[in-house]
Amino acid sequence: MKAFVFPGQGAQFVGMGKDLYDNNDEARAMFEKANEILGFRITDLMFAGTDEDLRQTKVTQPAIFLHSVILAKSLGEEFKPDMAAGHSLGEFSALVAAGAMAFEDGLRLVAARAMAMQKACEQNPSTMAAVLALPDEKVEEICAEIPGVVVCANYNCPGQIVISGEVPAIDAACEKLLAAGAKRALKLKVGGGFHSPCMEPARAELADAIAATEISSPICPVYQNVDALPHTDPAEIKANLIAQLTAPVRWTQSVKNMIADGATEFVELGPGKVLQGLVSKIDRSVAVSGHQ
Repeated sequence: MKAFVFPGQGAQFVGMGKDLYDNNDEARAMFEKANEILGFRITDLMFAGTDEDLRQTKVTQPAIFLHSVILAKSLGEEFKPDMAAGHSLGEFSALVAAGAMAFEDGLRLVAARAMAMQKACEQNPSTMAAVLALPDEKVEEICAEIPGVVVCANYNCPGQIVISGEVPAIDAACEKLLAAGAKRALKLKVGGGFHSPCMEPARAELADAIAATEISSPICPVYQNVDALPHTDPAEIKANLIAQLTAPVRWTQSVKNMIADGATEFVELGPGKVLQGLVSKIDRSVAVSGHQ
């Protein structure tokens, strides 16, 4: 069985999607539609901007979403998923590619999500840090001991967790995690503490937009970040998308569940190869490939 997976923030690179734009008429039309919906030429920033341009949350998220969704569309008959999942932002790409949401609606939601997250970051300075080579339980235990907001935000693969929260709490947690034997506890260059209570203002802002968006049953189960379980029910999908902003990304658990449910091949659609690497670290027995 084939699982298609879609990357999140951090996978972007200058030049992403340009081949699609240049060589595929349908892809070009979708990119131009996106420029119109967003009210600025995101294609200029994707194809020839700077790394700095692409790092802005309000640009990064729609850019990765566009690249992934248009790639899925360009595969035509080759895009026949038995199941799908996306890492954080990638969950929106997965849902649109799997037919649960119209392209235009998905793009508007992603743009609104990016703006809401950027605003939440400005209201409450927060950050994230990658922690390597400690068991999940140990990282959770140390986070629970630290005063202030610091939580496990991304369960990426065994031995790789990202924590998220208020800056002083992250600093204190990194110190304790290193003392406990972490190989690394390194702050990331991100706009803020995603997938933590610091994103509560963004969650509240986005809830109405998600509630008002038409979502239908996807063509295959989509394993959602919040509970790592397969979903096809539109009401459940909406509730999980709203919860996702302040809840952890359970990627390790999602991949394990997909494999338990029969996935033998994972195909990453979108910029970079981050998810291919994570899937291989979770289970070396499955085949991984990608299109970018």
